Formats: sequence, structure tokens, C-alpha cells
Amino acid sequence: MYHHGWSDNYRGVHVRSLTPDGSDVTIIYNGLLAKCGAGQVYLHTGFGDPMNWKIVEDYRMQPTPEGWKKTLNMEDSHMTFCFRDSANNWDNNNGYNWTYKIV
Repeated sequence: MYHHGWSDNYRGVHVRSLTPDGSDVTIIYNGLLAKCGAGQVYLHTGFGDPMNWKIVEDYRMQPTPEGWKKTLNMEDSHMTFCFRDSANNWDNNNGYNWTYKIV
């Protein structure tokens, strides 16, 4: 594993770097939506300034034994993200979302 990545164990959010430069990451989610039995979880992301998201996308996450998982390319050195289920329930870290930055 590379030195990039972080975890918010309390809320069940983990980011793992797959490349030395941190440009490809896997996000694993075991948070509130997963614990409430969501049938599908989506990763909602934006890149760049966390107050002015760019390249905003929703990605369908895959269920795995580790949790809901999605691998993607970092479009910028700074990513802001949260999660939603198919019933449009959101886990956005109490309105603060999560951020990951390549350092």
C-alpha cells in the first residue's frame, strides 16, 4: 500500500490509494446507509475547491465483503464526496461531506 489514503473509521469511510502518485483510489463505505440495509449505494463526488465542486458525478458502488466499493481516477488533487442510496437518503457527514487530498 502507498502512503496516500485515510480512514474515518467512526463513520465507515476509507480511501485507499492504488498508485504511487495517488491518482487512482478506491473508496470503501460501511457507514450509515450500509448499516441501514441500503440495496444500492452511490458515491457522489466533486473535484477541486470543496466550496465550488467541479466534475460532479454519481458512481454506482459495488457491494463487497469489505463494504460498498468504488475505484476511480482523481480528476484533481482534491476530491470532496458523500454517499446516497437508491431511495435518495444521504450520508454527507452531517453536511460537511468528506474530502481527500493528494499530498
